[in-house]
Amino acid sequence: MSVVVIEFTTVDGIVSDPDGSGDRFGLGRTLDEGVVLLGRSTWEAFARLWPGRDEPFPARLNAVPKLVVSRTLSDVSAWANSRVVEGDLLDAVKTEQRDVIVMGSIGVVHALAAADLVDEYRLLTFPTVLGAGRPLFPAGGPPAELECVSAERSGALVLTRYRRARG
Repeated sequence: MSVVVIEFTTVDGIVSDPDGSGDRFGLGRTLDEGVVLLGRSTWEAFARLWPGRDEPFPARLNAVPKLVVSRTLSDVSAWANSRVVEGDLLDAVKTEQRDVIVMGSIGVVHALAAADLVDEYRLLTFPTVLGAGRPLFPAGGPPAELECVSAERSGALVLTRYRRARG
């Protein structure tokens, strides 16, 4: 089991509004056999965007099991294959047998990173500087040793993959 974080970010490291469009993150088998972990705000946005779409990527995203981290949501039936995480987030991730894909959900990402549970970051970086917002790696957050696995241009954007460095 591994934890893969997917984020749309700006050059200054601010997480922007992700929509996961296309399969540019190269999830392949991971999306087919894993589970998607979403915070409440991201789940609510995605639940409005993805159901009812039948192109290949949306169809796969609609079919994958989805775990929703929320203290306030109880009904997640608006998006097929969704269920609220019962109990502690970190325990749920540690005991998950499948690969866990986190999309957006920066609060969830910060919690997983603080517990040293993130194995890989896949970042789509926009050539924009926002100067304010929620950073992917906040000041005072835990240090992380990462290695760049790949970097490729996609128009004006850059898709990078970083994995936990092997010490």
